[in-house]
Amino acid sequence: MGHLTTKDAYKNLEERINWFTQGAPPSESLYKILQVLYTEKEAKWVALLPVRPFTLKKAAKIWNTTEAKAEKLLDHLCEKALLVDSEYHGQRQFVMPPPMAGFIEFALMRTRGDIDQKYLSELYYQYMNVEEDFVKDLFFATETRLGRVFVQEPVLMNDKTNHILDYERATHIVEEAEYIGLGTCYCRHKMYHAGHPCEIDAPWDVCLTFDNVARSLSEHGGYSRLISKEEAKEVLELSYESNLVQIGENVREHPAFICNCCGCCCEALQAARRFSPMQPVATTNYIPKISPETCIGCGKCAKVCPILAISIEEKKPVIDEEICLGCGVCARNCPTKAITLEHRPIQVITPVNSTHRFVLQAIEKGTLQNLIFDNQAFANHRAMAAVFGTILRLPPMKQALASRQFKSVYLDKLLSVYQKKKDGGMKKESEE
Repeated sequence: MGHLTTKDAYKNLEERINWFTQGAPPSESLYKILQVLYTEKEAKWVALLPVRPFTLKKAAKIWNTTEAKAEKLLDHLCEKALLVDSEYHGQRQFVMPPPMAGFIEFALMRTRGDIDQKYLSELYYQYMNVEEDFVKDLFFATETRLGRVFVQEPVLMNDKTNHILDYERATHIVEEAEYIGLGTCYCRHKMYHAGHPCEIDAPWDVCLTFDNVARSLSEHGGYSRLISKEEAKEVLELSYESNLVQIGENVREHPAFICNCCGCCCEALQAARRFSPMQPVATTNYIPKISPETCIGCGKCAKVCPILAISIEEKKPVIDEEICLGCGVCARNCPTKAITLEHRPIQVITPVNSTHRFVLQAIEKGTLQNLIFDNQAFANHRAMAAVFGTILRLPPMKQALASRQFKSVYLDKLLSVYQKKKDGGMKKESEE
């Protein structure tokens, strides 16, 4: 790799990042960001790595070095939160996190002296708050969203709590997690250094990560600290009281993170304001309803709405249901309890797990072939089976899209056999 120029090293890294479904559109700002986060050597190393989990042995082979030297490099990259490690069947694995929620955020989840965090924050602000390509690609490039909003459980009346599903509860995610990490809010940290501090002076130490991500970030570099389930619930309560919105990974099972977001700093909520009525995150299954009999027209709901979805007309609040997140912040702040949360007429569908989300987004973005054919991404049959299993559970139209993008005789035959079995089963049921 010695013949590569500095520009080549970072260009190769940028191309590697964009090989996966969630990427980072190239710009001079991105190039400068990568220079802050990665040395030239680190950029060369990481550009060669798979975008999906890989082993120490695989890394050593790719880098053409010994496993001892490879492990030292991998540990170093984990210490900088440029890689995340995990244990799978007793074997250590590594993965390159996506830009978001990933290495961009990790860099500001604690105070550190090895990089200029003020300069980095200014670059982030330019790349995400001034330039628009990254934010548009992150939040609007696919129908399946990266994040989803959690409803504020305390505002649901007793008769409504029976209808809230487990995966809709942030407290359930906390209860199910093996590890829980607490770190600094990247968004407020960034905006502070960029000269745009949080307008509501929201707390910073409210960023929750879960399971392998939490363990890896706490063990390597102290980007988060492991906390108990009780402490995590206290963080949620503090966030409720601070009128923050809970946004987590858009999956039902074991999301990697839950952020507690303010409308003035969070990229997702800022995008909801800037690009309305497009929704950057999946909403909850709830929508607020106002009782005209008990509403006193104080306007507090409009003031606290994080995405400005409530306006005051003729001294009465009006909710724009097309853009409302259904977070419940307005209901929590209503002094007369005139706002209640009702079920949306159409249920919001949430992907089962990260693999399900990855495949859906890859199909929608037209990059399924990248996910399948990354030379190390699915090096074993188990991983490939997980992808095919997800595809087989998709609606027929999405399966057809997947087949066209994959352009694989194997996948075509797999889908054909599956459909014949499905049709045969339906025919048998009708005959019976």
